[in-house]
Amino acid sequence: MTEHEWDKLLKIKTSGRDDSHADRYRFPYEPTPYPVLERLAGSGYITKKNTVIDYGCGKGRVGFYLSWQVRCRSIGIEYDDRICQAALKNRESAVSGRKVEFYKDRAEVYSIPEEVDRLYFFNPFSVEVLRKVMGRIRETWYARPREILLFFYYPAEEYVAYLMTVEELSFLDEIDCMDLFEGNNKRERILVFRMEE
Repeated sequence: MTEHEWDKLLKIKTSGRDDSHADRYRFPYEPTPYPVLERLAGSGYITKKNTVIDYGCGKGRVGFYLSWQVRCRSIGIEYDDRICQAALKNRESAVSGRKVEFYKDRAEVYSIPEEVDRLYFFNPFSVEVLRKVMGRIRETWYARPREILLFFYYPAEEYVAYLMTVEELSFLDEIDCMDLFEGNNKRERILVFRMEE
């Protein structure tokens, strides 16, 4: 199915790129391709028992898709007011709208609810911001130890280098997505990290 067909099925509008408020710390809105989300949903790492945060959620595609496909609960965090408004508008019509929440907030200050156990990133911000977000993740994990899985789609080298230094994280898996696109791009993958009790 095409992006447009997926959006139509889910009753949302998430296509297109938006870099109107991008800077060196926060990167442009670009939705995760649906074939990548299909692969993530099929991995078995996210089920209806999980609660997922999508950092830099944009117009909400990840949350709407996962909540529809695996029936999980989703929370989207978006700092750009205009794009967050688009996500909230999508929520009104989305087939999985009741299972998805959105918050206009900066990722590094957002307090992670204790039921959250899955975190998704598609290069939404710089490593400097990621370090602060990891501080928040550590806080929620130490407050209530549990398995937390972190998913990094199309990870930047700086992200990978930093993640390998985080004591509490262990590398779990790589979900290969190279075959979904032309060009054999080695970044077409989802890296999965785990924090365990």
